[in-house]
Amino acid sequence: MAIAFSPRRLFTREEFQRAGEAGLFRPDERLELIAGEVVRKMTLQQSRHASGVYLVQEALRRVFGPGFLVRVQLPLALLEDSEPEPDVAVVAGEPRAFVSAHPTSALLVVEVSDTTLAFDRATKGGLYARAQVQEYWIVNLRDQVLEVHREPAPMAEQPVGHQYRSVVRLTDADEITPLAASASIPVADLLP
Repeated sequence: MAIAFSPRRLFTREEFQRAGEAGLFRPDERLELIAGEVVRKMTLQQSRHASGVYLVQEALRRVFGPGFLVRVQLPLALLEDSEPEPDVAVVAGEPRAFVSAHPTSALLVVEVSDTTLAFDRATKGGLYARAQVQEYWIVNLRDQVLEVHREPAPMAEQPVGHQYRSVVRLTDADEITPLAASASIPVADLLP
């Protein structure tokens, strides 16, 4: 009788949290739980990336008013097997609403991407689509464009089994209106 072994051990968010509390991860490790896998985040943040995150944060704060939080590099408790820390996420609510638990969804998630572009498109995009985040942006530093991902849908051939049906690339000459906002943002305001 042959015994089949899985080549990897997947974690739930609860197990990931317990492992952190038990000290299984070093305090200086920047980790995310992505579809059950513990993934290291880049620890060295280049100045261009940091500037991009700041520009996105400020632009989104201008178009989302009271009742919305623009969270920077903070966890989202997405599904039972994922706790990513997107560069920027817009969530409905007030700060004290998340004292006991991280938000379980977001209206908009943004990754500022250069060296992780393929991962952010395929894996993170699939994860956010699977969690039914209606809008996902990638500030693509390589090509100096904004990639707008909308219409999450199951897609079995994708790494996480989901992806966005609509992907549009916008340049610094364009404007974008987030689905959950009524004001537009010049794409140039998002690009460092």
